[in-house]
This record gives sequence, C-alpha cells and structure tokens, in this order.
Amino acid sequence: MRIAFLVADFPCLSETFVLNQVTGLLDRGHQVDIYTNRVGDWAVSHPDVGRYRLWEHTYPMPEVPQNYLWRLVQGLWLGLGASFRAPGLVARSLNPFIHGEQALNLWLLYTAIALVGRPQAYDIIHCQFGTQGYRGLAFKRLLRPTPQLLLMFRGFDISRYVQEGGDRVYRQLFRHVDYCLANCDFFRQRVLALGWPTDRIAVHFSGLDINKFTFRPRQLEPDQPIRIATTGRLVEKKGLEFAIRAVVQQAQRCPNLTYTIIGDGPLRSDLQQLIVDLQAESYIQLVGWKNEAEIVEILDACHLFVAPSVTAADGNQDAPINVLKEAMAMGLPVLSTYHGGIPELVENGVSGFLVPERDADALAERLGYLLDHPERWPELGMAGRQFVERHFDMQMLNDRLVQVYDRLLAPINRSGPRSSDRTPLSTPSLSSSMRPASAEK
Repeated sequence: MRIAFLVADFPCLSETFVLNQVTGLLDRGHQVDIYTNRVGDWAVSHPDVGRYRLWEHTYPMPEVPQNYLWRLVQGLWLGLGASFRAPGLVARSLNPFIHGEQALNLWLLYTAIALVGRPQAYDIIHCQFGTQGYRGLAFKRLLRPTPQLLLMFRGFDISRYVQEGGDRVYRQLFRHVDYCLANCDFFRQRVLALGWPTDRIAVHFSGLDINKFTFRPRQLEPDQPIRIATTGRLVEKKGLEFAIRAVVQQAQRCPNLTYTIIGDGPLRSDLQQLIVDLQAESYIQLVGWKNEAEIVEILDACHLFVAPSVTAADGNQDAPINVLKEAMAMGLPVLSTYHGGIPELVENGVSGFLVPERDADALAERLGYLLDHPERWPELGMAGRQFVERHFDMQMLNDRLVQVYDRLLAPINRSGPRSSDRTPLSTPSLSSSMRPASAEK
C-alpha cells in the first residue's frame, strides 16, 4: 500500500507512536511518506530515524500565511513555478466550483505545491491527529484516484481543540472522512459525542516495542533509598505540582526516598521554585530531557513510577500515556489518576493505583501505602508487564493497523473508488473487545 502520514512535527522525540507506525509499515513492505508542517532536528532524534533514513521519506509542507494578502502573493509565486511541473494538479487546486472554500482560501494550492514531484496516488491519507484533517481533506481532493482519508484522535485534538472550537469544529470535515481511530475508548466516546457513527471508528492503542524494555521485579534492598520517577513534558496536564507535594508529605516520615522528574517544558522554573519553597532540593530533582537509553537506565534503577495527569484549564487531556506503558513494561508499580484514557491502562489495585485528579493528599496516601508495602511491588509490576504485553505490543498493533487499511480498501478494490457508495466499515475487534475490563467499571 501507498500511505501518506500527515503530522505537525517530524521527527519529534515525544511522538514515538508516529515513528513506531512508520517503521512498522515499512517493515511490512508498504510505502510510507511523511508530510510535516515543521521538520525537527534530525541530529536529536530517535535512533530509528537514522536506521530507516526517514529523511528520505519526509516532505515539508509550505506554511499557509495567516495574512490573506501575503498568502495570495506568496501562493501565486510558488504556484507559478509548480504549474510548469504539475499543471493539472495546480489547476484542480484553484477550482472553487468543485472545492469551494479550500480553493478560495488557497489551502488547496499550498497543498498542491507540497505534492509537486511526489507520487500523485496514495491509497491511504492517515492524519496522525484530528487537527491535521483539513490538510488531509486537501490531499483527498487533489489526488487521483481518490484516496481513503483516516483521522487518528490522540488527545488535545479531541479535548482542548474541541473545547476551544465548539462541538461543531469537525462537522464539515466529517462529511469527507472515511474512517476514524482513537487511541483509547475515552476519546472514542468523545468522537461519537460529536455525531460520528459508531461503526466507522475503532480504538487503536499506541504501542511500544516491548523488547526494548527489560522486565525486572522491584525489590528493596536493606539501607537502599526508595527511588521514584516521573517522565513527561513539564506542562499543566501532567499534574507534577501534585506529585511534588505528595512526595514531600511522605518524605517527612520516610526520609530515605528520592524523586527524579525527567523532562522539560514551560513550567520548569515554576516547578523548581515549588521544590525550593518546600525545601525539597535534596531529594527532588528536575533532570531535563533524556534520550530513550538514558530514560531506560534511570527507570531501571527506580522502584516506583508516578504519572499524576490532570485536565488542564484549556481542556487538554491525556490518553493512556506511553511513559506509563514503558514503566509498566519494566516492572515498576505505578501511581496515576482517574484521568482521560489512563484507567484503560492502569488497573487500580492490580498493576498500581489510581486516585482523583489534583488531589495531592490522595496521591500521598497511596504513595505511602506503596512505601509501606514493598512486598507487593513484584506482584504489581508483573501485572503491569503482562497487561502491556497483551494490549500495547507494537508488532500486534501494527498488524491491526494494516488490517484497518485493508478493510478500508477492500470495497474500492471490488467496486471502484466512490467512497460514498461504500458499506460502512465495522471493526468491533479493534474497539469493544480491546477495552480492558477496568475501563468499563
């Protein structure tokens, strides 16, 4: 199959879920091209980027200026050059009688410019976030034969973006989308609430390479400090303020603990000041960004993992986050919150514990239980590892992604490319049966 991935940033260290799908599809013999709004730093990226030479598969899309006059001037200049190489493509992009607003506001023209010199045929346009859907629609309108348009909802695109834009924000786009995926049932329900049909969406978790994370039962050696860790961007929805306060509470009665926070972001100075104000500099550290190998090394030396996600003021929410999966795969008992899609990953009392959002006292209480009962750590860690193996293995999920593509294309192969005549795709095996029992409690 010929697949185009549409993303905002590539390569992006925090979006290994995109990278895992790209490499998985390439390993399975499919052609994948990545169209990105912004090209990241190739020198600071995941090792698989170099291993697969993904810069050879990546194409920047020209920025569409906000100022319409400048958009028109720049578009005409770029379009003039493109028209000599792909006159039919450019002509289609400027036809308002067929394409309406997207032709008039020149989004189609800027998309056509990105496609000049590229294959003029894809089977699947896979938008890695719902917010890429408008650009995906431009691809669908320009390419011949018409490809299938698939939206993947992952978090902010179905939480913050909808809160800002309202319940109708995707309505016009949904008329042209062929299928949707969501990375947890919590977000699947959000998409359904916007009016999307139940038989044209499935849950498709973000996977990880289980083999990269060695399982080790956690045990506390005599006179050994208890090491706690968190990994994530230093932003509001990660809830790190509450984890810091919870650790400080427990440090008053259990002084032999350390807390390492891996990551960076706009709240770093605020969090550092909180640590200073609470006089916790000796045992709580912000260590900044680390690469995958460094993160694995730090987590391997830890006993417990905390992910205190909260709903941000702007509505932003998390799915079952990758850092939790990685910690569970390594055998770390985890402490998190009843937030977004996290209850679909962490089974309360089985692989770790969940508490309400923004409740430092509840976090401290459950953390205290874990500190007092190290004999439970191996059992909790094993349950987490087994759960991740069953539901989040990258190889299994990439096979299922190919099945989704195959089912989308099967009606076309039988009766031609008119998507409006297709029988709706239904993939119950990728939705209801993939939900952990804890998500339904």
